[in-house]
Amino acid sequence: MKFTRLGDLLIDAGVITDEQLGQALANQKKTKRRLGDELLQSGIITERQLVDALTMQLGIDYIDLTTVEINPEMTKLVPKNLAKRYSVVPVRTRGDELYLAMSDPLNFIATEEVRAASRRRIVPMIAMQSGIDHAISQLYGTEGAKRAIREMQQEVGEGARDRTGVQVAEVGSENESSAPSIRLVDNIIERGLSSRASDIHIEPMEKEVVVRMRIDGLLHNEFNIPKELQQSLTSRVKVMCNMDVTERRVPQDGRAIVRVRMREADLRVSTLPTVHGEKIVMRILDREQKLNTPEQLGFSGANLERYNYLVGLKQGIILLVGPTGSGKSSTLFTMISKLNTEQVNIVTLEDPVEYNIEGVNQVQVNEKTGTTFAAGLRSILRQDPDIISIGEIRDKETADIAFRSAVTGHFVLSTLHTNDAISTLDRLDDIGVEPYMVSTALKGVISQRLVRRICPHCKEPYTPTEEELRALGLEPDDPSLADYKFSHGRGCPECYHSGYRGRIVVVETLVLDKGIRHAIATGAPREELLAAVERSGFQPVIENCRQLVRDGITTVEEIQRVIFSGDE
Repeated sequence: MKFTRLGDLLIDAGVITDEQLGQALANQKKTKRRLGDELLQSGIITERQLVDALTMQLGIDYIDLTTVEINPEMTKLVPKNLAKRYSVVPVRTRGDELYLAMSDPLNFIATEEVRAASRRRIVPMIAMQSGIDHAISQLYGTEGAKRAIREMQQEVGEGARDRTGVQVAEVGSENESSAPSIRLVDNIIERGLSSRASDIHIEPMEKEVVVRMRIDGLLHNEFNIPKELQQSLTSRVKVMCNMDVTERRVPQDGRAIVRVRMREADLRVSTLPTVHGEKIVMRILDREQKLNTPEQLGFSGANLERYNYLVGLKQGIILLVGPTGSGKSSTLFTMISKLNTEQVNIVTLEDPVEYNIEGVNQVQVNEKTGTTFAAGLRSILRQDPDIISIGEIRDKETADIAFRSAVTGHFVLSTLHTNDAISTLDRLDDIGVEPYMVSTALKGVISQRLVRRICPHCKEPYTPTEEELRALGLEPDDPSLADYKFSHGRGCPECYHSGYRGRIVVVETLVLDKGIRHAIATGAPREELLAAVERSGFQPVIENCRQLVRDGITTVEEIQRVIFSGDE
Protein backbone atom coordinates (compact mmCIF):
# COMPACT_ATOMS: atom_id res chain seq x y z
CA MET A 1 0.00 0.00 0.00
CA LYS A 2 1.44 3.33 -1.05
CA PHE A 3 1.76 5.78 1.84
CA THR A 4 -0.73 8.64 1.44
CA ARG A 5 -1.62 11.43 3.82
CA LEU A 6 -5.11 11.11 5.27
CA GLY A 7 -5.94 14.79 4.77
CA ASP A 8 -5.13 14.58 1.06
CA LEU A 9 -7.26 11.44 0.71
CA LEU A 10 -10.30 13.09 2.29
CA ILE A 11 -9.93 16.24 0.20
CA ASP A 12 -9.61 14.16 -3.01
CA ALA A 13 -12.74 12.24 -2.01
CA GLY A 14 -14.65 15.51 -1.47
CA VAL A 15 -15.35 14.70 2.18
CA ILE A 16 -13.62 17.79 3.65
CA THR A 17 -12.40 21.16 2.38
CA ASP A 18 -8.93 22.71 2.60
CA GLU A 19 -10.24 25.08 5.30
CA GLN A 20 -11.60 22.21 7.41
CA LEU A 21 -8.31 20.35 7.08
CA GLY A 22 -6.39 23.46 8.16
CA GLN A 23 -8.70 23.87 11.18
CA ALA A 24 -8.25 20.21 12.17
CA LEU A 25 -4.45 20.41 11.81
CA ALA A 26 -4.37 23.53 14.01
CA ASN A 27 -6.46 21.81 16.67
CA GLN A 28 -4.32 18.69 16.37
CA LYS A 29 -1.26 20.60 17.57
CA LYS A 30 -3.11 21.36 20.84
CA THR A 31 -4.86 18.05 21.41
CA LYS A 32 -2.02 15.79 20.15
CA ARG A 33 -4.66 13.45 18.66
CA ARG A 34 -4.23 11.62 15.36
CA LEU A 35 -5.78 13.53 12.43
CA GLY A 36 -8.57 10.99 11.92
CA ASP A 37 -9.54 11.19 15.61
CA GLU A 38 -9.43 14.99 15.48
CA LEU A 39 -11.74 15.12 12.46
CA LEU A 40 -14.16 12.70 14.14
CA GLN A 41 -14.13 14.46 17.52
CA SER A 42 -14.65 17.86 15.86
CA GLY A 43 -17.70 16.54 14.01
CA ILE A 44 -16.21 17.47 10.62
CA ILE A 45 -16.66 13.92 9.34
CA THR A 46 -18.43 10.76 10.48
CA GLU A 47 -16.70 7.42 10.94
CA ARG A 48 -18.72 6.05 8.02
CA GLN A 49 -17.42 8.85 5.74
CA LEU A 50 -13.86 8.14 6.87
CA VAL A 51 -14.23 4.43 6.19
CA ASP A 52 -15.83 4.96 2.77
CA ALA A 53 -13.14 7.44 1.73
CA LEU A 54 -10.28 5.15 2.75
CA THR A 55 -11.93 2.15 1.10
CA MET A 56 -12.37 4.00 -2.19
CA GLN A 57 -9.07 5.87 -2.31
CA LEU A 58 -6.77 3.09 -1.08
CA GLY A 59 -8.58 0.11 -2.58
CA ILE A 60 -8.73 -1.57 0.84
CA ASP A 61 -11.51 -4.04 1.62
CA TYR A 62 -14.03 -3.14 4.34
CA ILE A 63 -14.89 -5.84 6.87
CA ASP A 64 -17.82 -5.95 9.30
CA LEU A 65 -16.22 -7.56 12.34
CA THR A 66 -19.56 -8.12 14.08
CA THR A 67 -20.63 -10.66 11.46
CA VAL A 68 -17.48 -12.74 10.96
CA GLU A 69 -16.14 -15.63 13.02
CA ILE A 70 -12.43 -15.34 13.70
CA ASN A 71 -10.37 -18.40 14.53
CA PRO A 72 -9.11 -18.12 18.12
CA GLU A 73 -5.70 -19.28 16.83
CA MET A 74 -5.26 -15.74 15.42
CA THR A 75 -4.46 -14.55 18.95
CA LYS A 76 -1.14 -16.40 18.69
CA LEU A 77 -0.06 -14.15 15.81
CA VAL A 78 -1.00 -10.78 17.35
CA PRO A 79 -0.72 -10.42 21.14
CA LYS A 80 -3.60 -8.83 23.03
CA ASN A 81 -1.58 -5.79 24.16
CA LEU A 82 -0.60 -5.05 20.53
CA ALA A 83 -4.20 -5.43 19.32
CA LYS A 84 -5.47 -3.02 21.99
CA ARG A 85 -2.66 -0.49 21.58
CA TYR A 86 -3.19 -0.03 17.84
CA SER A 87 -6.87 -1.07 17.53
CA VAL A 88 -6.14 -3.94 15.15
CA VAL A 89 -7.64 -7.40 14.80
CA PRO A 90 -6.07 -10.38 12.97
CA VAL A 91 -8.79 -11.79 10.72
CA ARG A 92 -7.28 -14.66 8.73
CA THR A 93 -4.13 -15.89 7.03
CA ARG A 94 -3.38 -16.98 3.48
CA GLY A 95 0.07 -18.32 2.79
CA ASP A 96 2.51 -15.88 4.37
CA GLU A 97 -0.10 -13.08 4.44
CA LEU A 98 -1.99 -11.87 7.52
CA TYR A 99 -5.23 -9.98 6.88
CA LEU A 100 -5.40 -7.28 9.54
CA ALA A 101 -8.53 -5.25 10.32
CA MET A 102 -7.59 -1.68 11.29
CA SER A 103 -9.48 1.49 12.15
CA ASP A 104 -6.57 3.47 10.68
CA PRO A 105 -4.93 1.57 7.79
CA LEU A 106 -2.51 4.49 7.31
CA ASN A 107 -0.89 3.79 10.68
CA PHE A 108 2.49 2.62 9.38
CA ILE A 109 3.90 1.98 12.87
CA ALA A 110 1.06 -0.37 13.74
CA THR A 111 1.51 -2.29 10.50
CA GLU A 112 5.25 -2.68 11.08
CA GLU A 113 4.89 -3.83 14.68
CA VAL A 114 2.29 -6.45 13.76
CA ARG A 115 4.48 -7.59 10.85
CA ALA A 116 7.42 -8.04 13.21
CA ALA A 117 5.34 -9.87 15.82
CA SER A 118 3.58 -12.20 13.37
CA ARG A 119 6.48 -12.58 10.89
CA ARG A 120 3.96 -12.32 8.06
CA ARG A 121 3.22 -9.83 5.31
CA ILE A 122 0.36 -7.57 6.37
CA VAL A 123 -2.72 -7.05 4.18
CA PRO A 124 -4.68 -4.15 5.73
CA MET A 125 -8.47 -4.17 5.91
CA ILE A 126 -10.59 -1.33 7.26
CA ALA A 127 -13.21 -1.72 10.01
CA MET A 128 -15.34 0.53 12.18
CA GLN A 129 -13.85 1.31 15.61
CA SER A 130 -16.90 -0.12 17.36
CA GLY A 131 -16.48 -3.35 15.38
CA ILE A 132 -12.82 -3.55 16.34
CA ASP A 133 -13.62 -3.02 20.04
CA HIS A 134 -16.27 -5.72 19.82
CA ALA A 135 -13.93 -8.14 18.04
CA ILE A 136 -11.07 -7.57 20.52
CA SER A 137 -13.48 -8.19 23.39
CA GLN A 138 -14.87 -11.34 21.78
CA LEU A 139 -11.61 -12.76 20.41
CA TYR A 140 -9.17 -11.96 23.21
CA GLY A 141 -11.75 -11.94 26.01
CA THR A 142 -13.13 -15.34 25.07
CA GLU A 143 -9.69 -16.76 24.39
CA GLY A 144 -8.44 -15.42 27.74
CA ALA A 145 -11.44 -16.93 29.49
CA LYS A 146 -10.96 -20.25 27.71
CA ARG A 147 -7.27 -20.31 28.61
CA ALA A 148 -8.09 -19.58 32.25
CA ILE A 149 -10.76 -22.30 32.22
CA ARG A 150 -8.29 -24.85 30.79
CA GLU A 151 -5.71 -24.01 33.46
CA MET A 152 -8.33 -24.17 36.21
CA GLN A 153 -9.48 -27.57 34.96
CA GLN A 154 -5.90 -28.84 34.94
CA GLU A 155 -5.25 -27.62 38.47
CA VAL A 156 -8.60 -28.72 39.90
CA GLY A 157 -8.28 -32.12 38.26
CA GLU A 158 -10.93 -34.73 38.68
CA GLY A 159 -11.32 -34.19 42.42
CA ALA A 160 -14.05 -35.72 44.53
CA ARG A 161 -17.49 -35.80 42.94
CA ASP A 162 -20.92 -36.60 44.26
CA ARG A 163 -23.38 -38.84 42.43
CA THR A 164 -24.55 -36.07 40.11
CA GLY A 165 -21.00 -35.39 38.90
CA VAL A 166 -20.77 -31.99 40.65
CA GLN A 167 -17.36 -31.04 42.05
CA VAL A 168 -17.15 -31.35 45.84
CA ALA A 169 -14.84 -28.52 46.88
CA GLU A 170 -13.16 -28.33 50.29
CA VAL A 171 -13.34 -24.99 52.13
CA GLY A 172 -10.27 -22.97 51.20
CA SER A 173 -9.37 -25.14 48.20
CA GLU A 174 -10.12 -22.23 45.86
CA ASN A 175 -6.69 -20.76 46.68
CA GLU A 176 -5.06 -23.54 44.67
CA SER A 177 -6.36 -22.05 41.42
CA SER A 178 -6.53 -18.37 42.32
CA ALA A 179 -4.41 -17.10 39.40
CA PRO A 180 -6.54 -18.52 36.54
CA SER A 181 -9.76 -17.76 38.44
CA ILE A 182 -8.69 -14.12 38.72
CA ARG A 183 -8.07 -13.97 34.98
CA LEU A 184 -11.43 -15.59 34.25
CA VAL A 185 -13.37 -13.10 36.39
CA ASP A 186 -11.37 -10.20 34.94
CA ASN A 187 -12.22 -11.34 31.42
CA ILE A 188 -15.92 -11.58 32.26
CA ILE A 189 -15.95 -8.05 33.73
CA GLU A 190 -13.93 -6.56 30.87
CA ARG A 191 -16.27 -8.14 28.36
CA GLY A 192 -19.25 -6.66 30.19
CA LEU A 193 -17.75 -3.18 30.18
CA SER A 194 -16.80 -3.26 26.51
CA SER A 195 -20.31 -4.47 25.59
CA ARG A 196 -21.98 -1.58 27.50
CA ALA A 197 -23.69 -4.11 29.77
CA SER A 198 -25.55 -2.82 32.82
CA ASP A 199 -25.53 -6.21 34.60
CA ILE A 200 -23.57 -9.47 34.41
CA HIS A 201 -25.40 -12.65 35.46
CA ILE A 202 -23.42 -15.76 36.44
CA GLU A 203 -26.03 -18.50 36.69
CA PRO A 204 -25.29 -22.06 37.89
CA MET A 205 -27.24 -24.77 36.08
CA GLU A 206 -27.21 -28.53 36.64
CA LYS A 207 -24.31 -29.29 34.28
CA GLU A 208 -22.66 -25.91 33.59
CA VAL A 209 -22.49 -22.22 34.58
CA VAL A 210 -24.06 -19.73 32.16
CA VAL A 211 -22.78 -16.16 31.80
CA ARG A 212 -25.35 -13.66 30.51
CA MET A 213 -25.16 -9.87 30.13
CA ARG A 214 -27.92 -7.26 30.05
CA ILE A 215 -27.39 -4.80 27.21
CA ASP A 216 -29.95 -2.03 26.61
CA GLY A 217 -32.36 -3.80 28.93
CA LEU A 218 -32.22 -7.29 27.38
CA LEU A 219 -30.20 -10.31 28.51
CA HIS A 220 -27.84 -12.03 26.04
CA ASN A 221 -26.01 -15.35 26.48
CA GLU A 222 -22.24 -14.88 26.29
CA PHE A 223 -20.59 -18.22 27.09
CA ASN A 224 -20.72 -21.26 29.37
CA ILE A 225 -18.26 -22.38 32.03
CA PRO A 226 -17.70 -26.02 33.08
CA LYS A 227 -19.56 -26.95 36.27
CA GLU A 228 -16.44 -28.11 38.14
CA LEU A 229 -15.06 -24.54 38.06
CA GLN A 230 -18.14 -23.01 39.67
CA GLN A 231 -16.81 -22.89 43.23
CA SER A 232 -13.48 -21.32 42.24
CA LEU A 233 -15.29 -18.71 40.16
CA THR A 234 -17.76 -17.90 42.96
CA SER A 235 -15.01 -17.72 45.57
CA ARG A 236 -12.96 -15.29 43.46
CA VAL A 237 -15.93 -12.94 43.12
CA LYS A 238 -16.59 -13.13 46.86
CA VAL A 239 -12.97 -12.39 47.74
CA MET A 240 -12.94 -9.44 45.34
CA CYS A 241 -16.10 -8.00 46.97
CA ASN A 242 -15.17 -8.73 50.62
CA MET A 243 -17.89 -11.33 51.11
CA ASP A 244 -17.77 -14.38 53.39
CA VAL A 245 -16.30 -17.13 51.22
CA THR A 246 -17.35 -19.88 53.64
CA GLU A 247 -21.03 -18.88 53.77
CA ARG A 248 -23.01 -20.40 50.90
CA ARG A 249 -26.49 -20.73 52.39
CA VAL A 250 -27.56 -17.10 52.70
CA PRO A 251 -27.61 -14.21 50.19
CA GLN A 252 -24.74 -11.74 50.40
CA ASP A 253 -24.05 -8.27 49.02
CA GLY A 254 -20.72 -6.64 48.24
CA ARG A 255 -19.01 -4.12 46.03
CA ALA A 256 -15.73 -3.63 44.23
CA ILE A 257 -13.98 -1.02 42.12
CA VAL A 258 -12.39 -2.18 38.87
CA ARG A 259 -10.21 -0.35 36.38
CA VAL A 260 -10.33 -1.31 32.71
CA ARG A 261 -8.43 0.62 30.03
CA MET A 262 -7.88 3.57 32.40
CA ARG A 263 -11.61 3.72 33.22
CA GLU A 264 -13.00 2.97 36.65
CA ALA A 265 -16.32 1.29 37.34
CA ASP A 266 -18.16 0.30 40.50
CA LEU A 267 -19.54 -3.21 40.81
CA ARG A 268 -22.55 -3.87 43.04
CA VAL A 269 -22.52 -7.63 43.54
CA SER A 270 -25.13 -9.91 45.09
CA THR A 271 -25.21 -13.67 45.56
CA LEU A 272 -28.32 -15.84 45.85
CA PRO A 273 -28.28 -19.53 46.85
CA THR A 274 -30.11 -21.72 44.30
CA VAL A 275 -30.56 -25.47 43.99
CA HIS A 276 -27.48 -25.64 41.72
CA GLY A 277 -25.27 -23.25 43.70
CA GLU A 278 -24.90 -19.51 44.20
CA LYS A 279 -26.16 -17.21 41.46
CA ILE A 280 -24.16 -13.99 41.10
CA VAL A 281 -25.34 -10.69 39.64
CA MET A 282 -22.86 -7.85 39.11
CA ARG A 283 -24.37 -4.42 38.41
CA ILE A 284 -21.91 -2.17 36.57
CA LEU A 285 -21.86 1.55 37.41
CA ASP A 286 -19.47 3.62 35.32
CA ARG A 287 -17.72 6.04 37.71
CA GLU A 288 -16.83 8.38 34.82
CA GLN A 289 -20.39 8.60 33.56
CA LYS A 290 -21.76 12.07 34.21
CA LEU A 291 -25.28 12.63 35.53
CA ASN A 292 -27.65 13.55 32.74
CA THR A 293 -29.90 16.55 32.32
CA PRO A 294 -33.66 15.87 32.09
CA GLU A 295 -33.48 16.63 28.37
CA GLN A 296 -30.77 13.99 27.89
CA LEU A 297 -32.89 11.46 29.78
CA GLY A 298 -35.78 12.10 27.39
CA PHE A 299 -38.02 14.71 29.06
CA SER A 300 -39.56 17.14 26.58
CA GLY A 301 -42.60 19.32 25.97
CA ALA A 302 -45.25 19.35 28.71
CA ASN A 303 -43.44 16.62 30.70
CA LEU A 304 -40.28 18.77 30.85
CA GLU A 305 -42.31 21.80 31.99
CA ARG A 306 -43.94 19.78 34.77
CA TYR A 307 -40.57 18.27 35.75
CA ASN A 308 -39.02 21.74 36.10
CA TYR A 309 -42.04 22.95 38.09
CA LEU A 310 -41.78 20.05 40.56
CA VAL A 311 -38.01 20.41 41.00
CA GLY A 312 -38.52 24.11 41.70
CA LEU A 313 -40.74 23.47 44.75
CA LYS A 314 -39.45 24.07 48.27
CA GLN A 315 -41.49 21.53 50.23
CA GLY A 316 -43.70 18.49 49.74
CA ILE A 317 -42.98 15.05 48.33
CA ILE A 318 -42.32 13.94 44.74
CA LEU A 319 -42.54 10.26 43.84
CA LEU A 320 -40.76 8.57 40.93
CA VAL A 321 -42.55 5.37 40.01
CA GLY A 322 -42.12 2.46 37.61
CA PRO A 323 -40.99 -1.17 37.60
CA THR A 324 -37.47 -2.31 38.44
CA GLY A 325 -35.00 -1.22 35.76
CA SER A 326 -37.08 1.72 34.50
CA GLY A 327 -34.42 4.35 35.22
CA LYS A 328 -35.96 5.82 38.37
CA SER A 329 -32.58 6.15 40.13
CA SER A 330 -31.07 8.06 37.18
CA THR A 331 -33.96 10.54 37.20
CA LEU A 332 -33.80 10.84 40.98
CA PHE A 333 -30.11 11.75 40.93
CA THR A 334 -30.60 14.11 38.02
CA MET A 335 -33.02 15.98 40.31
CA ILE A 336 -30.57 15.89 43.22
CA SER A 337 -27.71 17.25 41.10
CA LYS A 338 -29.95 20.15 40.06
CA LEU A 339 -30.90 20.91 43.68
CA ASN A 340 -27.36 20.50 45.02
CA THR A 341 -26.18 23.98 46.05
CA GLU A 342 -24.20 25.26 49.03
CA GLN A 343 -27.34 26.87 50.47
CA VAL A 344 -29.13 23.57 51.16
CA ASN A 345 -28.43 20.43 53.19
CA ILE A 346 -29.25 17.33 51.13
CA VAL A 347 -29.25 13.91 52.78
CA THR A 348 -29.98 10.69 50.90
CA LEU A 349 -30.86 7.25 52.23
CA GLU A 350 -29.97 4.56 49.67
CA ASP A 351 -29.76 0.80 49.27
CA PRO A 352 -27.20 0.66 47.78
CA VAL A 353 -25.44 3.98 47.14
CA GLU A 354 -25.15 3.97 43.35
CA TYR A 355 -23.84 7.43 42.38
CA ASN A 356 -21.39 9.40 44.51
CA ILE A 357 -22.30 13.10 44.38
CA GLU A 358 -19.95 15.75 45.77
CA GLY A 359 -21.68 17.94 48.38
CA VAL A 360 -24.47 15.46 49.15
CA ASN A 361 -24.61 13.48 52.41
CA GLN A 362 -25.30 9.91 51.30
CA VAL A 363 -26.29 7.22 53.82
CA GLN A 364 -26.13 3.49 53.10
CA VAL A 365 -29.00 1.36 54.40
CA ASN A 366 -27.66 -1.54 56.48
CA GLU A 367 -30.34 -3.68 58.09
CA LYS A 368 -27.73 -5.77 59.93
CA THR A 369 -26.79 -2.72 62.00
CA GLY A 370 -30.37 -1.51 62.31
CA THR A 371 -30.07 1.24 59.69
CA THR A 372 -33.34 0.53 57.90
CA PHE A 373 -35.13 3.10 55.74
CA ALA A 374 -37.44 4.02 58.64
CA ALA A 375 -34.69 4.17 61.31
CA GLY A 376 -32.31 6.01 59.00
CA LEU A 377 -35.01 8.52 58.11
CA ARG A 378 -35.61 9.32 61.79
CA SER A 379 -31.87 9.98 62.23
CA ILE A 380 -31.76 12.15 59.12
CA LEU A 381 -34.53 14.37 60.48
CA ARG A 382 -32.23 15.25 63.41
CA GLN A 383 -29.58 16.47 60.96
CA ASP A 384 -31.42 19.67 59.93
CA PRO A 385 -32.03 18.59 56.31
CA ASP A 386 -33.61 20.82 53.66
CA ILE A 387 -33.96 18.06 51.06
CA ILE A 388 -34.35 14.36 51.84
CA SER A 389 -34.01 11.62 49.22
CA ILE A 390 -35.27 8.14 50.14
CA GLY A 391 -34.16 5.36 47.82
CA GLU A 392 -37.52 3.57 48.05
CA ILE A 393 -40.70 3.64 50.13
CA ARG A 394 -41.27 -0.01 51.03
CA ASP A 395 -43.58 0.01 54.05
CA LYS A 396 -46.11 2.04 56.05
CA GLU A 397 -43.59 3.19 58.66
CA THR A 398 -41.22 4.69 56.06
CA ALA A 399 -44.16 6.20 54.16
CA ASP A 400 -45.60 7.83 57.29
CA ILE A 401 -42.29 9.43 58.27
CA ALA A 402 -41.66 10.60 54.70
CA PHE A 403 -45.09 12.21 54.32
CA ARG A 404 -44.96 13.83 57.77
CA SER A 405 -41.53 15.24 56.89
CA ALA A 406 -43.01 16.75 53.72
CA VAL A 407 -45.90 18.28 55.66
CA THR A 408 -43.51 19.88 58.18
CA GLY A 409 -41.59 21.82 55.53
CA HIS A 410 -39.05 19.38 54.08
CA PHE A 411 -38.65 18.65 50.39
CA VAL A 412 -38.74 14.84 49.96
CA LEU A 413 -37.86 12.79 46.89
CA SER A 414 -38.46 9.05 46.73
CA THR A 415 -39.35 6.10 44.49
CA LEU A 416 -42.19 3.61 44.57
CA HIS A 417 -42.90 0.47 42.55
CA THR A 418 -46.14 0.98 40.62
CA ASN A 419 -47.14 0.60 36.99
CA ASP A 420 -48.32 4.17 36.30
CA ALA A 421 -48.93 7.55 37.91
CA ILE A 422 -52.63 6.98 38.73
CA SER A 423 -52.05 3.60 40.43
CA THR A 424 -49.56 5.36 42.75
CA LEU A 425 -52.55 6.81 44.61
CA ASP A 426 -53.98 3.30 45.06
CA ARG A 427 -50.60 1.99 46.19
CA LEU A 428 -50.27 4.67 48.87
CA ASP A 429 -53.78 3.77 50.10
CA ASP A 430 -52.75 0.07 50.23
CA ILE A 431 -49.64 0.93 52.26
CA GLY A 432 -51.84 2.76 54.74
CA VAL A 433 -51.03 6.45 54.15
CA GLU A 434 -54.00 8.56 55.23
CA PRO A 435 -55.82 10.32 52.34
CA TYR A 436 -55.47 13.73 54.02
CA MET A 437 -51.67 13.22 54.19
CA VAL A 438 -51.53 12.31 50.50
CA SER A 439 -53.65 15.30 49.46
CA THR A 440 -51.56 17.66 51.62
CA ALA A 441 -48.00 16.45 51.05
CA LEU A 442 -47.88 14.81 47.59
CA LYS A 443 -46.99 17.38 44.93
CA GLY A 444 -46.42 15.19 41.91
CA VAL A 445 -45.79 11.73 40.49
CA ILE A 446 -43.40 10.95 37.62
CA SER A 447 -43.99 7.53 36.07
CA GLN A 448 -41.46 6.25 33.56
CA ARG A 449 -40.21 3.31 31.52
CA LEU A 450 -37.15 2.86 29.30
CA VAL A 451 -37.41 2.10 25.59
CA ARG A 452 -34.56 1.45 23.19
CA ARG A 453 -33.55 4.12 20.67
CA ILE A 454 -33.30 3.29 16.98
CA CYS A 455 -29.64 2.98 16.02
CA PRO A 456 -28.76 6.22 14.17
CA HIS A 457 -26.26 4.42 11.96
CA CYS A 458 -28.73 2.02 10.31
CA LYS A 459 -31.98 3.91 10.73
CA GLU A 460 -34.32 3.72 7.75
CA PRO A 461 -38.01 4.55 7.06
CA TYR A 462 -40.65 1.84 6.79
CA THR A 463 -44.42 1.45 6.51
CA PRO A 464 -46.14 0.22 9.70
CA THR A 465 -48.87 -2.42 9.72
CA GLU A 466 -52.46 -1.65 10.72
CA GLU A 467 -51.89 -3.60 13.94
CA GLU A 468 -48.94 -1.35 14.83
CA LEU A 469 -50.99 1.77 14.12
CA ARG A 470 -53.83 0.60 16.35
CA ALA A 471 -51.32 -0.13 19.14
CA LEU A 472 -50.68 3.63 19.15
CA GLY A 473 -54.40 4.43 19.04
CA LEU A 474 -54.28 5.41 15.37
CA GLU A 475 -56.29 4.35 12.34
CA PRO A 476 -54.92 3.88 8.80
CA ASP A 477 -56.92 6.89 7.57
CA ASP A 478 -55.86 9.19 10.44
CA PRO A 479 -54.77 12.54 8.91
CA SER A 480 -52.10 12.99 11.60
CA LEU A 481 -50.10 10.11 10.07
CA ALA A 482 -48.59 12.60 7.64
CA ASP A 483 -46.53 13.99 10.55
CA TYR A 484 -45.07 10.60 11.51
CA LYS A 485 -41.56 9.47 10.56
CA PHE A 486 -41.95 5.72 11.04
CA SER A 487 -38.46 4.27 11.19
CA HIS A 488 -36.58 1.18 12.33
CA GLY A 489 -33.00 -0.05 12.37
CA ARG A 490 -31.99 -2.64 9.80
CA GLY A 491 -29.02 -3.72 11.97
CA CYS A 492 -25.36 -2.74 11.62
CA PRO A 493 -21.97 -3.17 13.34
CA GLU A 494 -22.62 -0.16 15.60
CA CYS A 495 -25.65 -1.79 17.25
CA TYR A 496 -24.44 -5.41 16.92
CA HIS A 497 -27.24 -5.88 14.35
CA SER A 498 -30.04 -5.34 16.88
CA GLY A 499 -31.34 -2.15 15.22
CA TYR A 500 -31.20 -0.34 18.57
CA ARG A 501 -28.51 1.58 20.44
CA GLY A 502 -29.06 3.25 23.82
CA ARG A 503 -32.31 3.94 25.65
CA ILE A 504 -34.62 6.88 26.42
CA VAL A 505 -37.39 7.39 28.97
CA VAL A 506 -41.09 7.46 28.13
CA VAL A 507 -42.84 9.34 30.88
CA GLU A 508 -46.12 10.61 32.27
CA THR A 509 -46.13 13.38 34.88
CA LEU A 510 -49.03 13.95 37.27
CA VAL A 511 -49.05 17.29 39.10
CA LEU A 512 -51.69 17.40 41.86
CA ASP A 513 -53.91 20.49 41.57
CA LYS A 514 -56.79 21.59 43.81
CA GLY A 515 -59.32 19.36 42.05
CA ILE A 516 -57.22 16.20 42.48
CA ARG A 517 -56.40 17.06 46.11
CA HIS A 518 -60.07 17.56 46.92
CA ALA A 519 -61.01 14.23 45.31
CA ILE A 520 -58.32 12.40 47.31
CA ALA A 521 -59.10 14.10 50.64
CA THR A 522 -62.87 13.46 50.40
CA GLY A 523 -62.47 9.86 49.23
CA ALA A 524 -64.33 10.60 45.99
CA PRO A 525 -65.32 7.67 43.74
CA ARG A 526 -62.67 6.61 41.23
CA GLU A 527 -64.65 8.08 38.31
CA GLU A 528 -64.54 11.52 39.94
CA LEU A 529 -60.83 11.19 40.69
CA LEU A 530 -60.06 10.23 37.06
CA ALA A 531 -62.19 13.14 35.83
CA ALA A 532 -60.21 15.52 38.05
CA VAL A 533 -56.94 14.08 36.72
CA GLU A 534 -58.10 14.57 33.13
CA ARG A 535 -59.12 18.19 33.83
CA SER A 536 -55.61 18.87 35.20
CA GLY A 537 -54.13 18.39 31.71
CA PHE A 538 -52.49 15.07 32.55
CA GLN A 539 -51.10 13.27 29.50
CA PRO A 540 -50.84 9.45 29.79
CA VAL A 541 -47.61 7.75 28.76
CA ILE A 542 -49.02 6.71 25.37
CA GLU A 543 -48.84 10.38 24.33
CA ASN A 544 -45.09 10.42 24.96
CA CYS A 545 -44.81 7.10 23.10
CA ARG A 546 -46.57 8.55 20.05
CA GLN A 547 -44.22 11.53 20.11
CA LEU A 548 -41.11 9.32 20.11
CA VAL A 549 -42.47 7.24 17.21
CA ARG A 550 -43.56 10.41 15.38
CA ASP A 551 -40.01 11.81 15.67
CA GLY A 552 -38.38 8.55 14.55
CA ILE A 553 -36.65 7.95 17.89
CA THR A 554 -38.07 4.51 18.69
CA THR A 555 -40.31 1.91 17.07
CA VAL A 556 -43.89 0.76 17.58
CA GLU A 557 -42.53 -2.73 18.22
CA GLU A 558 -40.42 -1.42 21.11
CA ILE A 559 -43.37 0.51 22.55
CA GLN A 560 -45.48 -2.66 22.42
CA ARG A 561 -42.73 -4.68 24.13
CA VAL A 562 -42.18 -2.30 27.03
CA ILE A 563 -45.47 -0.49 27.60
CA PHE A 564 -48.13 -3.03 26.68
CA SER A 565 -46.35 -6.22 27.79
CA GLY A 566 -44.94 -4.75 31.00
CA ASP A 567 -41.50 -6.16 30.12
CA GLU A 568 -38.33 -4.21 30.58
